[in-house]
Amino acid sequence: MIHDARVPLWRQLQAVAEWILTVRRGQSGSVGLQAIGAELRPGVQALGFEVLRHLGLGQELRRLLAPRTPAPRLDALLCTALALLRETERGDYDAFTLVDQAVEAVKRDARIRSQAGFVNACLRRYLRERAALSAQALRSPLARWNHPAWWVQRLQQDWPEHWQDILAGDARQAPMVLRVNARWGSPQSYLAQLRSVGLDGRVCAPQGVQLTRACRVQQLPGFAQGWVSVQDAGAQLAAPLLVARLPDGARVLDACAAPGGKTAHLLELSDLAVTALDVDAQRCERVQQNLDRLGLKARLLAADAAEPSGWWDGKPFDAILLDAPCSASGIVRRHPDIVWLRRATDISQLAAQQARLLAHLWPLLNEGGYLLYCTCSVFQAEGAHQITSFLASNIQARYLPAPGHLLPTVAQPDPTSEDNLAGGHDGFFYALLQKTTV
Repeated sequence: MIHDARVPLWRQLQAVAEWILTVRRGQSGSVGLQAIGAELRPGVQALGFEVLRHLGLGQELRRLLAPRTPAPRLDALLCTALALLRETERGDYDAFTLVDQAVEAVKRDARIRSQAGFVNACLRRYLRERAALSAQALRSPLARWNHPAWWVQRLQQDWPEHWQDILAGDARQAPMVLRVNARWGSPQSYLAQLRSVGLDGRVCAPQGVQLTRACRVQQLPGFAQGWVSVQDAGAQLAAPLLVARLPDGARVLDACAAPGGKTAHLLELSDLAVTALDVDAQRCERVQQNLDRLGLKARLLAADAAEPSGWWDGKPFDAILLDAPCSASGIVRRHPDIVWLRRATDISQLAAQQARLLAHLWPLLNEGGYLLYCTCSVFQAEGAHQITSFLASNIQARYLPAPGHLLPTVAQPDPTSEDNLAGGHDGFFYALLQKTTV
């Protein structure tokens, strides 16, 4: 567990609790983090991610220590402290320091100052009875797995042999993975650049490098010049699946393109005529910024992919990349707030949106053209079941070899394996379809 020593711990705990509170109210953790001042942000992110990965345990411990739910702000701070206390044995400060600073955080907030004694009593009781309270709390599935019951049940149904591994993997921190710009060089040549500035890593994909230790992008050699981008090894499969089947100059639509990682990867690998589309104009600006940094060009449109009458010029595409909106259940280790934002009803709603996108984009494809459907989800409803349903009602769609479901892994690299993803990746689903002649 790491915190920013430049900022008092009590101040960081206050900010983390506020951040947790915004997530509980339904705001994305990434959006909430951007609202935090630059001085506090690094420490809040480090501590906050640790809290989110163990918030289920923190909540259950709070329930045992204080059966009557405190006011939201106080509850968020108390759960934050309890989630972090489980880590103090291997952290960079001791349990008593954390308790002291948590109480100080309460004292310095006029809205909850009167509850400082209550928080102190709860946390010190936890320290005295840690083993017994933790054992009792872990009888709760929420505390044990840090996922809501509906999520666990869906995984048990979809992946009866792997659900525990998926849940355990979600609790671990994801590695930082880079995609080396193929127009600049190879992963091997970029490793030499990393080592020249005291960083290190290993090749994990055809254009991928996994860092031994994460760092700020500003520390990466050539980042501003477009030599590399941050992208998980699993996400790096999308562009090669299409590019291998396309000639230079092919017309390609990247639907739902933001933030632009796959758009850029397509253009790094081949001279394609890419139209990148996203429904959110602000997110389109981020795509443009990424393309500018990499020195790449695409036609960028802010529009709804499921309503082509508003943006399509009538010329069929040779390929369509549909990175569809999804639950993001495959990238929890990278975005632990997702567990606390999603609801059981979201999955059917997202599946309906995915089906709508498939139905409206398929007619835009040339005969002989390819559609690559992908989601960063481990749920069958957003992957295999979605494509099975599509194929059943589209006789022109031919299913081609593709990875299918990639379950999130944190495996150690196997030097004897020819699998480029042997060292781990996020969870994804890939289906490659070709449009045949009737």
